[in-house]
Amino acid sequence: MFSVDGVVSGSVTSKGKAVAGAVISDGYQVVQTDKAGQYEIKLNDLARFVWISTPAGYEFKTESSISRHYYKPDTAGKLNFDLQPLKQKDNRHNFIIWADPQVKNKSDVQQMMETSVPDTKKVVAGMGKIPVHGIGVGDLVWDNFDLFPAYDEAIAQIGIPFFQALGNHDQDYRQGGDDTSDRTFQAHYGPTYYSFNRGKAHYVVLDDVRYLGTERNYDGYITPTQLDWLAKDLQFVPKDALLIICLHIPVHNSVKNNDDFYAVIKDYSNVHIMSGHTHFNKNVIKNGVFEHNHGTVCGGWWTGPICEDGTPRGYGVYEVDGTKLKWHYKSTGRDRKEQLAVYVETLTNQKRLIANVWNYDPEWKVEYFLDGKAMGTLAQQDGFDPLAVKLYKGDKLPNPRSFVEARSTDHLFMAHFDPSVRKVKVVATDRFGEKFESEVSA
Repeated sequence: MFSVDGVVSGSVTSKGKAVAGAVISDGYQVVQTDKAGQYEIKLNDLARFVWISTPAGYEFKTESSISRHYYKPDTAGKLNFDLQPLKQKDNRHNFIIWADPQVKNKSDVQQMMETSVPDTKKVVAGMGKIPVHGIGVGDLVWDNFDLFPAYDEAIAQIGIPFFQALGNHDQDYRQGGDDTSDRTFQAHYGPTYYSFNRGKAHYVVLDDVRYLGTERNYDGYITPTQLDWLAKDLQFVPKDALLIICLHIPVHNSVKNNDDFYAVIKDYSNVHIMSGHTHFNKNVIKNGVFEHNHGTVCGGWWTGPICEDGTPRGYGVYEVDGTKLKWHYKSTGRDRKEQLAVYVETLTNQKRLIANVWNYDPEWKVEYFLDGKAMGTLAQQDGFDPLAVKLYKGDKLPNPRSFVEARSTDHLFMAHFDPSVRKVKVVATDRFGEKFESEVSA
């Protein structure tokens, strides 16, 4: 219940001391605490939650690792937030992006628990004492809300604070329109848009799935209410901050009002968008904004080990140092250094080399060697990953989800060579100067 007069007030403290400048919001208004740690907010009639944008230097409030940064205030209209300081500095910290776990049944859940969870746990354990959190960027389940607790158990086992974004398969499809389609999700995970801070990074989670009111009919759209809230939220964020925006549907080509969105963030020069939804991996830079569209946790909807573009199922791993960001794609069950797949195909009187470099962006360099001789850079070309074709092509494959199909991608690299060549090696160098290589027999 919200307060009777629509006003909520309270304090933000830590170890008995006031926390000034903490940001509180109801999704419509955004206010800061004063020097005494006090705030007051006049709630919008449509507000369902009040939340704190956890300041840098403090622990995220969680329940079995699921973020609980929000409240439904009681009738007294008082809401106090008590923050626990982090045990270490957070200018350096890491985060993990899980896109589209999309579990439909117990078999999917079992695969997730036996593969994705231990893999992510191992990666987190290898980070030592550095603070790390996770963000699920939607399609946590596949229209089966009874499996939200199974997703929660996966997160609990990973054991790091995890925030959630809404995906199209996390919506109620028979509850009216866009305003009501997120009720079940909100009951489990709270508001569908909010922000938080760690170090010099400001994180925003948005809901860019607009339900259109008929069964499974939706589009990519960020509501004016959210854009208005985002503009208010960013008033308190330095222009030189690292801005991480997490949502489900890719912004660059699938959000109808993306121009309005880009306009809100135009004064920020260090913006990274984290999206999912597509079931392939793609990096896009548009309007100076780097969008990481992630391959999925579920791969081919739990029917195969790769996504439709040949990207192995997996997740994004990000390292923050001040306002600098480094990243790599971690394939489930594979070594971190495995960042490409190399295939050799036999043609009539020559052979063809195909390299799939799934986390490629324009700053990468992809070179090849034939029998040890440097041949220069490989030509980038759209095409189909050969393994994806083998596993998924046709209306009978894969079983039991034959709708999964190989999909053309632009992160393929090709060359033709003489059949006499015996060894083929490809070396891919990422934008951070790290080299990854794969050698195969021709």
